[in-house]
Amino acid sequence: MISSGLKLKVVAVNDIAPSLRQLSLASVDGSALPPNGAGSHVLFNLPGQGRVHRNAYSLINPPGSRSQYDIIVRRVPTSRGGSAAVHERLQLGDVIEAQLPANLFPPQRRARQHLMIAGGIGITPFLSYLQDAGVKASGYALHLCCRESEREVFAPWLPAGDPQVFFHWDAEGHRLDIPALLARQPAGTHLYVCGPAELNQAVLDAAQAQGWPASQVHSELFGAASSGGVPFEAVLKKSGQSVRVGEDESLLEAIERLGVAAPCLCRGGACGVCVTPLLEGEAEHRDHYLSASDKAQGRLIMPCVSRARGARLVLDL
Repeated sequence: MISSGLKLKVVAVNDIAPSLRQLSLASVDGSALPPNGAGSHVLFNLPGQGRVHRNAYSLINPPGSRSQYDIIVRRVPTSRGGSAAVHERLQLGDVIEAQLPANLFPPQRRARQHLMIAGGIGITPFLSYLQDAGVKASGYALHLCCRESEREVFAPWLPAGDPQVFFHWDAEGHRLDIPALLARQPAGTHLYVCGPAELNQAVLDAAQAQGWPASQVHSELFGAASSGGVPFEAVLKKSGQSVRVGEDESLLEAIERLGVAAPCLCRGGACGVCVTPLLEGEAEHRDHYLSASDKAQGRLIMPCVSRARGARLVLDL
């Protein structure tokens, strides 16, 4: 297993909505935490029923803060364990392990303006963007698509009365017109989207249709990319072990159950750290990292989100 790196204590718990819980975590020994930049996330080891769930959550702290890490987690009805652990098991004073902060979704310093589109809990990385001096100096706009009832939930982390923060929900006159929004942006704007797959794809498709340069479009996906599927067998050739991957767990989680070292970082199919040679079997690719050519060749798999199309995979682990 990869060393966790940090031991954190839950120092505050706040249920800010029926399905949203905000946690603050500080170093167990009271020392300063490693600094984090806007858009950073931390991978937490969360207590489950007979297993440990490893989930990554965006930090909503001001960039550079070192006294505590703050996160907001939505309770997902079909949770595979992570969000349920946060909402049902973590209590004030509990100690958990975590990785060092990582950042796969930073604001781009060369941007002349930052346009952020968030879907629900996808607002979390942008809460740190809005506290970043470079983002504020360049100029920004944040458009949040959320439930109407949650418009005020994130207010404590938003600049009071900010005219560049807009709310949208599913009602006539309040839905976000993505193509129209993108069409009126000035040259040099960088576009960021974080939300469920449907929103992300709609924004990316609109940007491509309007000819936005790929280098100015940035996305972070959350949601069901790694949700379960049909069970299958994974054979780890180097270690000489095999494991049954259940319908409610990822291939990576099954490998970790065996105690086999499997590098990972984002656990969401984006960073590429867990890319593993695939020796036999056909992968059902769910990642956003491998190229179309890589997927067609069938020699690589990202165990954090991808699965088997058949009954068996053989990995070079």
